[in-house]
Amino acid sequence: MLTFALLLTANMALRAQDETVVKATIIEEASTEAGKYYNSGIENFKAGKFTEAIGDFSKAIELKPGFEQAFYNRGITYYEQKDFLKAITDMDSAIQIKPSAESYFTRGRSNEALGNIDAAITDYGKAVENNPSHAQAFYYRGVLKFNSADYNGAVSDFTSAINNNKSYAYAYNDRGSSKRQLGDLKGAIEDYKAALMIDNTLSFTHNNLGSAKRKSGDIKGSVNDFSKAIGLDAKYVIAYNNRGSAKYDLEDYQGAVQDFTKAIELDSKYAYAYNNRAAAKFKLKDFKGAIEDCNKAIELDPSYGYAYLNRGNAKELVRDDQGACEDWKKAAELGVESAKNHMSDCY
Repeated sequence: MLTFALLLTANMALRAQDETVVKATIIEEASTEAGKYYNSGIENFKAGKFTEAIGDFSKAIELKPGFEQAFYNRGITYYEQKDFLKAITDMDSAIQIKPSAESYFTRGRSNEALGNIDAAITDYGKAVENNPSHAQAFYYRGVLKFNSADYNGAVSDFTSAINNNKSYAYAYNDRGSSKRQLGDLKGAIEDYKAALMIDNTLSFTHNNLGSAKRKSGDIKGSVNDFSKAIGLDAKYVIAYNNRGSAKYDLEDYQGAVQDFTKAIELDSKYAYAYNNRAAAKFKLKDFKGAIEDCNKAIELDPSYGYAYLNRGNAKELVRDDQGACEDWKKAAELGVESAKNHMSDCY
């Protein structure tokens, strides 16, 4: 029987929109020149005139060297311009003058953007030390923990984010994905449903819920969830691929082929979808088509062991015994243990 490949179903940690904003409002009584430049900087920032805002905040700092708010807001402006090194420098200055959760958080976001993950985790920790109710700092630290496979730590941080913001749909979604990594499918499903109760338009959460349901054995339910994800995002490649896999499980092989084909139309370099379509074609006894799809999967990913295994299975049924044996051998070399079961008659 043709081995059905593993699927990309996790789709975890689609980030919340960055809500980093200017910290202070206009100073009510701008009785100093520094205050006037600062207020002008705020107005320019709000108007999207970032270069002018930086000039204003710089002038305010020049006139008042200990102006913590000006350092912070200039740093925010640099962050918006993706000049993360300068943003960090300004947050350093703001923290030295007056440590705050927002300054640590923004420095953490900047460090994360530069790939300084340990520094970002430390900054998010400092942010919650200064403000234990800072939901975003908990959330972003949780994402970094998830990405480093610290799923228990991620669950803890996402829970803290939720405790501080009961409407934090992204935190529910990502806690669900963390629980799924820990094998807690029931908890994952509950969290995905909670996220959708808050925001039913999250296509990736519908996809994640479908993946968890499929893994728990609720195949029909998973098809429904993948369909909802596709209804919200008609170009959702992974959701088409995942719905195809669920239809395959339900022995709807023609429907599976249609979904895998749609995934390929949307992403012609999606090796998994080619291999998965080969599996469905095999079930429909389209062995030539299965071989062609495996060829494409291997072309896209020469180390794709399951595609070699599947192509070998299809070649066997078109009486290409030598080709089948060569493919099974290659699959075994690439770590597919089940390929060895097919090699007893190979020489």
